[in-house]
Formats: sequence, structure tokens, C-alpha cells
Amino acid sequence: MKYVSIFLLLIFFASCQITETITINPDGSGAIEVEQLRDENGYMQIAGQEYSKENIFEDTTYVFKEYIDKYNENFRKYLPEEKKLFQKYTNVKVHLKKSSFEKEFKTTLSLHFDQVSEIPDLYKTENYASDIEHNYALTAENHYYVIHYYFDGKIFKRSVSITNTAEFENAKKQSEEFESQYGLLNLTQHYILKYHFPRKIQSCSNPKAFISSDKKTLDLEFKLSDFSRDPQITNMEVVLE
Repeated sequence: MKYVSIFLLLIFFASCQITETITINPDGSGAIEVEQLRDENGYMQIAGQEYSKENIFEDTTYVFKEYIDKYNENFRKYLPEEKKLFQKYTNVKVHLKKSSFEKEFKTTLSLHFDQVSEIPDLYKTENYASDIEHNYALTAENHYYVIHYYFDGKIFKRSVSITNTAEFENAKKQSEEFESQYGLLNLTQHYILKYHFPRKIQSCSNPKAFISSDKKTLDLEFKLSDFSRDPQITNMEVVLE
């Protein structure tokens, strides 16, 4: 099976904190990092007795380009537009740490960019690396949204577009089932956006955004289950002074 079901993904992220951090320099360059960290106390509530049976250790770092180079025979089979999509991930760095002994399960995705529009949807990085390794067709994927970023020196935009309505409706349904089954548990489900700008923020279109006292940093926090039901709640337009 190419991708696990949305319901299984919800269980995987059931007690998890995802933090997306973007820092933009005065010249428009910068860095983005996405950290996915499993909360052990919450995950133990769902896993039950299976939690103590985990025996996993992995500490791996790779750059996406390594998959293009290593599995170049597969890469060459993709259509030009598919190759162009993969190449946006060329310099994305992935660090995977899974340790049942240390009770640390963390994935870190990072990229240094020359301009904000270069940032790909980092959350698909591992899926696309798997596509190249196993020669999977992109048409078989079940992603139902894509994230885009934009910055012209004054206006920053984070926009989520729904790309598959059927999968989107399925995600909402399974998220509701998840809430019904696990909603009463004390789970950590934080999805945090932290954006640092080179100048003061004049306004932000998302009413849930918290702007720092120096007006150069913006924080936005949601529940992961709310995001899965409606990814567009993270959309925003930030206007700088």
C-alpha cells in the first residue's frame, strides 16, 4: 500500500506537535523548518500495551537530491512536469529520529531558500522520496491539498488549496470518527506556525494570529484534527510596514 489511510495518519499524529518555522531575511532569502514531534504520554494512551513492545531505533539524515541521484533510473521515467515538481525538493534536508529506548520520535524537514516562492510543500517530502525509490506513479497519491508560499518584500502569503475534493471529504469524515473515538483522551495535538519577518507587521488576515511585542514575529496555533478537517484555516496574508 503506497500511503496509509487518513485515519491511520490521524492516529499517528494523535498526540503530536508540529511546528513550522520560517525566517525571512531583509533580502528575501531565509530558512524553513518543520519539526514533527510525538508526545509520548498521549501516544501511550492510544497504543496501550503495544507501547511497551516497541523496539525501534533509527537516526537518519538525507537530502532529497540523494534519492534523485540514487534512483535516477526511476526518476528519468517521470513526466517533465513531475520531474520539475521533484526538483523543487532537491535541497530539502530530512532528519529522522525514532528511538523506543529514548522515547523520542521526531522528524525534522529543513530548507534554506533564496526566495519564499521556492519553498515546496515540505509535508510531502518523505512521500515523494518513496515515490522515486519505488517508482510509484504520482497519479496514485491521495494528497488532498497543497501549500504555497509567496512574498514580494511587503506582503507574505501562506495559502492552502484543495486539490482533491473526494479525498478532502473523506478526510473530514475520518477526522470526525477519530474525534468520536479518541476525543475524550488528553492528547497533544498542536500545529504551530512561527514566522519571523525582517520588518514590523502591519496586519495579518488570520484573526487567530498572535503578533509579538516587537511586531516582527507571528505565532499561530491550531489543533491537528481541526487542520485535517479544514487545512485552509491556516491561510494568511501578512502585510509588513
